[in-house]
Amino acid sequence: MKKVIYALILPLVVVSGLVFANREIKNETSKTPTPKPLSAAEREAEVKRWEATPAGIKYKKWEASPEGKKVHAAEANIWKHIKDSTNMEGVVTSLSLPPGSRLGFGVMVRINGDDYIVKFEPEKSQLEQLHSLKVNDKIIIRSRNLSHAPKYAYPIVSCDYAERDSKVIFKRVPRKGGC
Repeated sequence: MKKVIYALILPLVVVSGLVFANREIKNETSKTPTPKPLSAAEREAEVKRWEATPAGIKYKKWEASPEGKKVHAAEANIWKHIKDSTNMEGVVTSLSLPPGSRLGFGVMVRINGDDYIVKFEPEKSQLEQLHSLKVNDKIIIRSRNLSHAPKYAYPIVSCDYAERDSKVIFKRVPRKGGC
């Protein structure tokens, strides 16, 4: 009987010792210093170094191409709305994104005569309302983020808020535990 009790207590002691040892390691403060932000000169040197890489060269060629100039011109057309996070009225032109895109759920929207990819990061409860969108629907969107990539012939608007017929169909939910 004593052997059985010892056999049960021994693994319990070993496991609890490992748990407490692991807990102490996690509580120790990190001894690696956080990296300091780069100065303007260092940042410029990093950009120059990146521009010399094959990816940087390809990006610069795209920027100088007619397609890249068209994307930058379209971005300039809505930049004030993005900066101020004000309403932009648009018309849905397509319910699917360009072939090969990896942006998640989104639609193509024409705003002020230019086409944009409008990307959403919806919760499950918001998907039904977004799937109810149809081509030629007039929507009002707000965003604080505008981006572009050589892979796409259109600027990418990350939608924060969307409404159709004065009804909210999408409102971005802030991420928890982060910025």
